[in-house]
Amino acid sequence: MTELAARLWHLLGGPLQWRLQWLAHAKFMAGVTGVVRDAEGRVLLLRHRLWHRDRPWGLPTGYAARGETFQDTVVREVREETGLEVRVGELVRLRSGYRLRMEAAYEAELVGGTLRIDPREILEARWFPPDDLPGGLQESHRPLITRRPG
Repeated sequence: MTELAARLWHLLGGPLQWRLQWLAHAKFMAGVTGVVRDAEGRVLLLRHRLWHRDRPWGLPTGYAARGETFQDTVVREVREETGLEVRVGELVRLRSGYRLRMEAAYEAELVGGTLRIDPREILEARWFPPDDLPGGLQESHRPLITRRPG
């Protein structure tokens, strides 16, 4: 029976195989976070308008658009939320296990731009030394900030 199933699978061809796989597996949204640091080693934190009132501070974060690489998501989200330009570095966390979401986080380096927040999403943006973080910070972001880059 296994041999027959394998033969049928190969006869289907790539596009049909892909569609069957797509139908059979879970679909996830990809949340992407940028740990943006400046030349002094400070980290960019945003006070998010739509996050829980007790934990509004966190890193620039957003969902990947269809067909967008996670690195491009970091660049786009930072630009949209703050007007700043970044160069994306190493992947520092990849997690799954959520109901319909997975998360990726990347180091990112400030390379330019002028800080101007998007008031629809962001209430405030500030640079913080990793050893002096604000109250109300997302706990899942703390280890990303305090780890040694590189």
